[in-house]
Amino acid sequence: MENLSQAKIKIYLADNTEEDSSLLDYFTTNDKYEVVGHDFVAEKIVSDVIELQPDFLIMELVLSGMDGFMVIDKLKKSTSKMPKIIFTSKVSHGGFVSKALSYDCVNYFMVKPITPENLEERIMDIQHPSTRSAAEDRYLDERISNIFITIGIPAHIKGYQFLREAVKLAIEEPEIIGSITKRLYPTIAEKFSTSSSKVERGMRHAIEVAWNRGKIENINSVFGLRVYTSTDKPTNGELIALIADKMLVDG
Repeated sequence: MENLSQAKIKIYLADNTEEDSSLLDYFTTNDKYEVVGHDFVAEKIVSDVIELQPDFLIMELVLSGMDGFMVIDKLKKSTSKMPKIIFTSKVSHGGFVSKALSYDCVNYFMVKPITPENLEERIMDIQHPSTRSAAEDRYLDERISNIFITIGIPAHIKGYQFLREAVKLAIEEPEIIGSITKRLYPTIAEKFSTSSSKVERGMRHAIEVAWNRGKIENINSVFGLRVYTSTDKPTNGELIALIADKMLVDG
């Protein structure tokens, strides 16, 4: 029995929304998990995580006393054993998503509403990463292409290929969004035998083309809560993070 207990994945839930109640019920009754703590007050969350050392911290971005980013900063200063962190929040602004994924300890940013089953899938993806098969890779390419077509990015321009590769990288390594100039652009540049500056310009051109086509309703229908206008264009990193996050949430 002791070995079984040790094998359980330890989870700390930092939320108090209606969805949190269903998550708490689900994971406390699931034999694969042990919910070691549950709170919404930021200072209590910090002290609990340091003491209880959960494997995963499932955290709402907006907390009582401070936000989730401040909680991470405090934890980094206070413990050498950081949990894997999944943000679950209704806040879906691209800037928040990009900032969250810039932390090396943050694995996913899931935009609510979510289901316990969907969250468990993300936890299992992190615990047991697997290499995609060729068929899965083709399916991923098709899903990304469908989103690009919907928002108006034409397939014949180079930025289309750069953005598609960037989204795939962001799905595999969410933290790469925080190193867009140092890691993401160079990685793509190497694959396509070009320069980082050409990758950056190609992506920017693709976004400009999409917005100039005026498919703002289509763009907003893809991203839901975020309302864009014809003059309100996301940065390369924001668009990549938003698309990657949507695909992770949709499963």
